[in-house]
Amino acid sequence: MNEQFSIGSVPVCIAARVYGRDASWVRAGIVSGWLPIGKATRDGKLVTTIEEMDSKYGRINYYISPKRLYEETGYVWKGEKTVTELEHSSAPA
Repeated sequence: MNEQFSIGSVPVCIAARVYGRDASWVRAGIVSGWLPIGKATRDGKLVTTIEEMDSKYGRINYYISPKRLYEETGYVWKGEKTVTELEHSSAPA
């Protein structure tokens, strides 16, 4: 299997759409480790507990690997940044 994966991080909203869940579910899964598609960091340090998700500590950056998302779901991310782009890219021509 020789899949081509887009460069960069899959947006959380796209991963949420692929799973049919809310974006907060994806974020919590990545932080807790039960959704093995990426990593969450704050100031360059891994965020690994729900308690650390509190916004009073600052912004969390999420990296979702296109390859890991594919391995978990079979979905190939083609670089869409929004759910609207995703819907338009999957519409029949």
